[in-house]
Formats: sequence, structure tokens, C-alpha cells
Amino acid sequence: MSFLRPLLVSLAAASLCNCDKTPVQTQGGGKPLVVATTTMIADMVREIGGEDIELAALMGPGVDPHLYKPSAEDAQKLGTAKAIFYNGLMLEGRMSELLDRLAAQGRAVHAVTSKMPAASLLQSDDGSHHPDPHVWGDAKLWTSAIEVVVEGLGAVIPGKKAVFAERGSRLKADYLALHEWALAESAKIPAERRILITSHDAFNYFGRAYGFQVVGVQGISTVSEAGLADVAKTVDFIKSKQVKAIFVESSVPHATIERIAKDSGAKIGGELFSDALGTPGETVVIDGQSYDCGTYPGMLRSNVSSIVKALN
Repeated sequence: MSFLRPLLVSLAAASLCNCDKTPVQTQGGGKPLVVATTTMIADMVREIGGEDIELAALMGPGVDPHLYKPSAEDAQKLGTAKAIFYNGLMLEGRMSELLDRLAAQGRAVHAVTSKMPAASLLQSDDGSHHPDPHVWGDAKLWTSAIEVVVEGLGAVIPGKKAVFAERGSRLKADYLALHEWALAESAKIPAERRILITSHDAFNYFGRAYGFQVVGVQGISTVSEAGLADVAKTVDFIKSKQVKAIFVESSVPHATIERIAKDSGAKIGGELFSDALGTPGETVVIDGQSYDCGTYPGMLRSNVSSIVKALN
């Protein structure tokens, strides 16, 4: 992990500047700095924290968190943040050591998956020895992360606890309504056609929640590329099941899926957002409906609509 050495030096320096434990303020509006790793978490923190915090999102649209290498600037933000929210379950694989060191220093580092019941987590079958981290695929399960964010922000600004709790309650209601919508839309596809083939296993929670058999060419991580055997196996499966459409992902190179489509005769049904949201304000129009894929609800609605259109 040699790439972490300069980051840990930056982190140590930043921590020394923050050793008095007083609230860290930005130069602009006097708001505490809060850091989120992925775009999905940043969107949740933004909805709950609102204008009361200064939010820094480390990973941008289309960024693969499995492969992300934090920069020295990231280490500076992490070292001076009043609170840090990350996914956990090894999603941020290359950042884990950095986050563990921060937690060991007594910093406010929160894994948003920490309150999810163990029974609700899917175990991976690729030898990684940790649960599948792609929990946001199930909108109902993703509501469990809201409590962590509400509590974490309440510790940063105690006087705003009630405000954060109210925003969290509204957001939970929105996510649960989104879950019901996704169930109803998915039910429009005949059960035998609910086969979702994507680049890697980022949609297993989505599949469990909304009734899809999910086939990822790669495992739950994108660290290693799909081999020839994986490609051939997927092609054979598509032909045997007469799958009409397969999907590329916004944060994973498209070449493997495009090759599988060519070899199997299946069409590319669209681009799904898997490990990252789109750019805020970026809209996708599907059957006359417009979705802002830079938000979690817009991303999930775009994914569901693309899948339903292609498989139906």
C-alpha cells in the first residue's frame, strides 16, 4: 500500500492542526466541513445536512469506488473534517487503511452500513470474505443509512439535532415511496424475463428487492477484469435463456459487455448507474419521463425505467 504513505503524512499534518477538537470551520460561511466518500452517500448527507454544513464529496460522477485512490487533497479534507461518512463493507477498498487510522485517532468516522441488520446483508461468493457492499440498490434497505447520518450530523451541530431528524424522516418517506414505485414498475416485466445482466455484481440487492435474477460478468469488485471463461459463460447463459437485452454501467468500461452483446446477439439495453450517480442536473429522458441522475432517487428511477423498457 505504498501509495498511502504520502497521504498518511498529509493526514498526520492535518490532524495536528485539528488537535484541539473544536468544530472545524470553512473559510466561507463558518459551517463545519463534512466529508462523504461516494456520490450516493454525498446525496444523502446533502439532503439531511442542507445549508447547515459544508459538504465535500471525494468521489465524483462515474467514479468506481473499488478502484479509487485518494489524493493528498483528499487526505487533507479527511484530516480536517468534523465528520466523515463512508459506505463500509470494503466498498472503498483502497481507502480502508486511511479510514481505519482516522477512526483509531478518535475522529468521527461513520460507516453508513453500520446499522443495517446482518441478516439483511448479502454474502459474496467470490472469496472476498465480506458482505456485498452495494446496499443502495434496495431503496428500502438504504433507508437504514439515514439514521447514521442523522446521528453523525447531530453530534457535529447539537443544536440542529431536531432539524436533522426531521429532514431524515422526510427523506426516509421519500425512499420508501421510491421503493414501492420500483416494485410496481418491475412487476410490469413478466417474471421469466426478469434477468438482469451487467458488468459486475453491483445489482444483487436490487435484484433481491425487485425480483430480478442478476448475472454480473465480474464479481462484486471491479479490481480484476473478467476473464475469457467469464465472457464465454455469460454468452452461453444469454443464449440459453434467450435474454434480449444486457446493460453497461456508467462507472465500468463498456468493452466487455459490448463484446458479449456482439457474441450473444443481445442488444445493449442502456447504461445503468451502479457504483456512482451521474452529474447533478444531468437528466435522462425515458418514455417521456425526465430523471436527474445526479440524485439517488433520479438514479434509481432511471435504472428501473431503462430495465423495464429494454426487457419488456
